[in-house]
Amino acid sequence: MSKQNWKPGTMIYPLPAIMVSSGASPEEYNVFTASWVGTICSDPAMCYVSIRPERHSYEIIKRNMEFTLNLTTEELARATDWCGVRSGRDYNKFKEMNITPVKGVKVSSPYIDESPISIECRVKEIIPLGTHHMFIADVLNVIADERFIDAETGAFDMKQANLLAYCHGQYFKIGEAIGKFGWSVKKK
Repeated sequence: MSKQNWKPGTMIYPLPAIMVSSGASPEEYNVFTASWVGTICSDPAMCYVSIRPERHSYEIIKRNMEFTLNLTTEELARATDWCGVRSGRDYNKFKEMNITPVKGVKVSSPYIDESPISIECRVKEIIPLGTHHMFIADVLNVIADERFIDAETGAFDMKQANLLAYCHGQYFKIGEAIGKFGWSVKKK
């Protein structure tokens, strides 16, 4: 098998396609799309989002030190893409995409009502890295749409939610499960 060496780049895919909402009041509410986002720690629950300083939401999040990560779905695919290529300086993205901002529970930032999972976050630290600055945050609250919660187990059904993934410039549906965590070592 032959392999090539490429210059350093961002080839860790797939990633979640997330709509990040921010703002302390309806007048400054904004949402943008990001995939440079992820889990940092389980206990305490922590995550990050990396944002370019020139983005409209950058200053809003830096000022308020809060944001909400909203998972996206096939139904939100157009809004997810549109909110990633339009600026909140020029558009009210909630209005333009007909998505509903709901005042946060533990943070001032709104969450997106149509999102199956919204994760409310408070910024602990901002680390300048180059083109992006990493906003490291504590997870304060998770808002789960009851439509996707299994009544018997109380577990969230990710497959039923039809979540989106981002991979090298394209959006994908999440496919069929091929195993459960630990299946490779499970005793028969």
